[in-house]
Amino acid sequence: MQLKRNPTRAVAIGSVTIGDGHPIAVQSMCATKTQDIDATVAQAEDLRRAGADVVRIAVDSKKDALALEAIRARTSANLSVDLQENYRLAELAAPHVDKVRYNPGHLYHHEREKPWQDKVKFIAEVAAANNCALRVGVNCGSVDPDKVAEGGEDDLGPMLASVFEHCELLDSIGFTRYCVSLKDSDPAKVIEVNSRFAEQRPDVPIHLGVTEAGLPPDGVIKTRIAFEQLISRGIGDTVRVSLTVPNERKREEIEAARTILDDIEHGRVRSVVDYGLDTLNIIACPSCSRVENEAFVELAEQVKEMTAYAKDHKITIAVMGCRVNGPGETDDADLGLWCAPSFVNLKRGEESLGAYGYDEILARLKSELDALIAERTGSAGARMEG
Repeated sequence: MQLKRNPTRAVAIGSVTIGDGHPIAVQSMCATKTQDIDATVAQAEDLRRAGADVVRIAVDSKKDALALEAIRARTSANLSVDLQENYRLAELAAPHVDKVRYNPGHLYHHEREKPWQDKVKFIAEVAAANNCALRVGVNCGSVDPDKVAEGGEDDLGPMLASVFEHCELLDSIGFTRYCVSLKDSDPAKVIEVNSRFAEQRPDVPIHLGVTEAGLPPDGVIKTRIAFEQLISRGIGDTVRVSLTVPNERKREEIEAARTILDDIEHGRVRSVVDYGLDTLNIIACPSCSRVENEAFVELAEQVKEMTAYAKDHKITIAVMGCRVNGPGETDDADLGLWCAPSFVNLKRGEESLGAYGYDEILARLKSELDALIAERTGSAGARMEG
């Protein structure tokens, strides 16, 4: 499946480029103490070998920043530095990394009397002088206090107001080599806030992530749902899966991200998505420990083959492999199948059409599909070839 992509501009981060139709890049972050150069290099290299396109390192102090030169010399990973609260550390860090991330909500911590605009201009000038990209990273838990004070009933409004004005400032000074991130621990809010941003600024590459996603597998599932909804709409140019795992398992973030991206591309999703295509859309959740009958996998393939004749109709068919995701996640599909151990529940939207054996569900599905095509085309003679 050729996924549509928002027409974002290209942003180079070392040897990788995001936006402008380039493959979605996968990122992770070192959890080591930055001043422990051996440990940080080892983790950066492990993440790179696992497939990380960009590896982020935190910088909390001058000593952290000074450690970057030695780290840079010992890893070929594309490095991003995460400025925590002292924006001036960008000057020490930028010569040794490919990208600088700052949080608008942290800029007020140092030199409070100085306007935030001057601080951003400083960071941008340092980035430009050192061939670095920027990420404007907004988190739900550390939004610019001035924006929060402006209040309003829309709890995502302060996040959006903050990132919009930072984009406008960077654009006004001619620095366009940046992306943005808008993160929350609630996947629904991640979907909404990024959708609203992309609608207003489809030109700006977006870094997707669910912050504080937690332990796997739940953290992976929360992130997966947000990515499915956004990437299927063309939103997202680089991603990070944030998991609570020991340092030696950090590469699981990369593995999870790669799996999610591949599943979205091939329609193996846990939530019903709209790829924006005027063609048949068959989605099936990836097999997991919750699947109650391995025949689900074979059934998904049979559904794909049987429905090929309807490929030019904008209809979504969801095949879900368990009772956990099946009942609710098929509600948004035109036709939904959720698979129990010995039978398959057939649905049309939220309406249940009954339960059928694995050996009879395909014929019943075809009957409903033909009826739906006839209804939408206004023709009793809809295509009936098998």
